[in-house]
Amino acid sequence: MKKITNAYYIGSENRKGLIDLEIPANFNQKIIVFVHGYMGFKDWGAWNLMGDFFVEEGFGFCKFNLTHNGTTVDNPFDFIDLNAFSTNSYTKEKNDVQYALDWIENQFENLPEIYLMGHSRGGGIVLLNGSDSRIHAVVTLASISSVQKRFADSKMIDAWKKSTIRLITNQRTKQEMPHHFSQYEDFIEHQQELDIQAAGKALKKPVCIIHGYDDTSVSIEEGKEIADWTKMKLNVIENTDHVFGASHPWNSKQMPEALTKVCDIVLDFVDQVTNV
Repeated sequence: MKKITNAYYIGSENRKGLIDLEIPANFNQKIIVFVHGYMGFKDWGAWNLMGDFFVEEGFGFCKFNLTHNGTTVDNPFDFIDLNAFSTNSYTKEKNDVQYALDWIENQFENLPEIYLMGHSRGGGIVLLNGSDSRIHAVVTLASISSVQKRFADSKMIDAWKKSTIRLITNQRTKQEMPHHFSQYEDFIEHQQELDIQAAGKALKKPVCIIHGYDDTSVSIEEGKEIADWTKMKLNVIENTDHVFGASHPWNSKQMPEALTKVCDIVLDFVDQVTNV
């Protein structure tokens, strides 16, 4: 049994990101590695309860903060480093997953099976990392299907270029979150390696795709696209939203019903993968 909380890995631009790893006594030699989404963090909402669910089922569970998500190692719950947030990019997040996997690999003599799971923007990031040889299978929760779609508004891009900073309101904290134009420039420079459609079509591993039917943040149509590209089933959870009924802070000791369904679907998926 092992429990590491708020250790850190060295990620993009040598920036520290907090990371947790728990291995139960009845470890089944499978680890779920969770990647949070946009304006998210590893301890958001009910993610800790989700981790507890899988640990109780014998899985290892790892979650970590992407290095430019706006939190710091000293303040992991609030977006206080808006300079880091403003210079974040999809490339940095894609690379952070690699650095986190390196950290995980260093914790074991023999690396267990890794199931890489991501929520929302993090779902797109795990698909982009799916070809890594250390990854056994991929799980997406309410995932985006395209980075390009996030930059499709040409008028917005023109205004962003002129002002260099684009502000987006965080609906939970009401902070005005700055995005430097370098985020768009990074996308243009790395379009091929940030092509989720190409990554999904090329991925020769099992993929579990889960989406809430009433998701208003990332349309279920994006989940359908991922299912089409990967030739995998789209698991739709009725009557639930982008975060599967959770919110932050989450004060209940139980997960919302929809998030429990997510976990059950993932368990079934792993069983199917194991028994193939």
